[in-house]
Amino acid sequence: MQGTLALAAGSGHLEGMAQAAFSRIPSALPYGRQVEFFSRLRDANPAPVTELEYVNAFTLLVAVALSAQATDVGVNKATKGLFRKVTTPRQMVEFGLEALTEEIKTIGLFRQKAKNVIALSKRLVEEYGGEVPQSRAALMTLPGVGRKTANVVLNSVFNFPAQAVDTHIFRVGNRTRIAPGRDVEQVERAIEDNVPVEFQQDAHHWLILHGRYVCQARRPRCMICPVEDLCPFEEKTE
Repeated sequence: MQGTLALAAGSGHLEGMAQAAFSRIPSALPYGRQVEFFSRLRDANPAPVTELEYVNAFTLLVAVALSAQATDVGVNKATKGLFRKVTTPRQMVEFGLEALTEEIKTIGLFRQKAKNVIALSKRLVEEYGGEVPQSRAALMTLPGVGRKTANVVLNSVFNFPAQAVDTHIFRVGNRTRIAPGRDVEQVERAIEDNVPVEFQQDAHHWLILHGRYVCQARRPRCMICPVEDLCPFEEKTE
C-alpha cells in the first residue's frame, strides 16, 4: 500500500514538473495573427514546393534520405544523373551499391547513405511490392528514414498535411511563436495544433523557405520580411 501511495505521489510530482516545464514555453501566436501570417506567406508564394528535384514518390524518398546534413542544391546535383537512370526500387537494387556510392560521392556521409538507399530499396521490393507505403509508421521502418523524411514524402507526394520539421522550421517556429517548442516533435505538434486548417498542407514549405531565405539563423533579413510586424522576435536586424 505504501509503495502504491509512493508511486502515485511520484507520478503526480513528475506530472507537475512536466506541466511546469511546458508552461515555460511561450504561447503560440493567437489565431487571428496565425491567419494573417500565413495569408501573407501564401500571397508571396501561392504554391510552395520542396526544392528537392524528383520524379515520383520513390525518387523523393531517396532525395530526402540523402539530404540529411547536406543542402538541397548539393543533393540535386548528385541525383540529376542518377534519376535519369533509376526511378524505381527494383532499378536501384539492380544499379547496385558500388555504382550508387560513386554517383552520390559529392554528398556528405555518402557511403552510409548509399547503403541505406540500397537497403530501403530492397525492403520496398520485398515487403511493399516496389511501392512507397502511404503511412508514416511503414515509412519509418525503412533504413535511413526518420520522421522528417516520412513527413516530407507524405506531404509532397500523398497530399497529407504532415509537418516535416527541420532546423529552419524549428528556428522560425520559435522566433515567430507560430509554433514554439523545445524540440522538433513539440514544434511539429504546435503547428498541427495552432496553424489554421486552410494553411496546414503548405505550412512546412512556407516555413522552410522563410527560414532559408529570410529568417536566417545568424542574421535574419527583417527588412524584407513580409511578416516582420507580426513577429515578436526582439533581436531585429536593420
